[in-house]
Amino acid sequence: MRRVGHVFSQVVGFENLLQAAHQAARGKKMQLRVAHFIFHLESELLQIQGELEQSNWQPGNFRIFEISEPKPRRISAADFRDRVVHHAICKVLGPIFDKRMIFDSWACRSGKGSHRAVQRAKRFSGKYPYYLKCDIRRYFDNVDHAVLKQLLRRILKDRPMLDVLDKIIDHPLPGAAPGKGLPIGNLPSQYFANLYLGELDHELKDRYGIKAYLRYMDDMLVFAQDKQQLHDVLATIEHFIEVKLQLKLKPSATCIAPVTEGVPFLGFRIFPGLVRLNAQSLRRFRRRLSLCEQEYRLGKIDVDQLAASVQSMLAHLQHADTHRLRQSLLSSSFALG
Repeated sequence: MRRVGHVFSQVVGFENLLQAAHQAARGKKMQLRVAHFIFHLESELLQIQGELEQSNWQPGNFRIFEISEPKPRRISAADFRDRVVHHAICKVLGPIFDKRMIFDSWACRSGKGSHRAVQRAKRFSGKYPYYLKCDIRRYFDNVDHAVLKQLLRRILKDRPMLDVLDKIIDHPLPGAAPGKGLPIGNLPSQYFANLYLGELDHELKDRYGIKAYLRYMDDMLVFAQDKQQLHDVLATIEHFIEVKLQLKLKPSATCIAPVTEGVPFLGFRIFPGLVRLNAQSLRRFRRRLSLCEQEYRLGKIDVDQLAASVQSMLAHLQHADTHRLRQSLLSSSFALG
């Protein structure tokens, strides 16, 4: 595939920056920093445009905080000004990266997503008796900057664009090893991380012709007619990611088993013809519901907000065979209302 040029001018175009600002501000306009930026929108965007064009733009400091759901993570949130730049970049480069993706890469792509990935895995589980599941050990922490930059240079030939991307990649990440890591919580990180493992996708699909394979970020599934084929695929994956991508698999998350035992994937357990919510996700949903109920009783939220929260949970549960569970949630919501 030929390298792409002349993208920097699209990124720094005022209309693109304007759309990026509105995207970055969505749902955050009441925050003081965001409100100030929007109030001075034209001058702020012209300043960003000038800095990018003159190669003076530098990313600001991260705001670091921890989250515990669905698992403990350290989030490195960029300043709003930087988020505008990130949106402007991804709006232009996203479609370019997307063209390099295989069909069964399901994260961070329009028309894809986790629920469709689950349905795809369900379809494969009805055709093949065995599965391999694996993911990467501390994936975002271990993405190698040199490998990522080399990959970007095989896609883009626009020097000013590559310089900006280098600044984003090289921006110091607290706690990361030198030359390693992508900040969780930053929009470019999602695109970079998806593109990075796209190299493995093409190795498995193009070189080895593996048909029943799908990936959602660093969660990977392979289906086959026999276990030995999956052991061979596992050896291929381990070798490729270690030699080419400087990564390792997470041993505790690697398994080869019959699909009749249920395939653990993205918070669900997938059987041939059936999808269940896994135990950890079920506990998390019950905690969320209990918290909503408590906030309603204390008057912190009204009945409409409670109903919206329950509806959000139901929308997710509808992607599994959870009729009784959804009835239970609805009964609880009606009892409170």
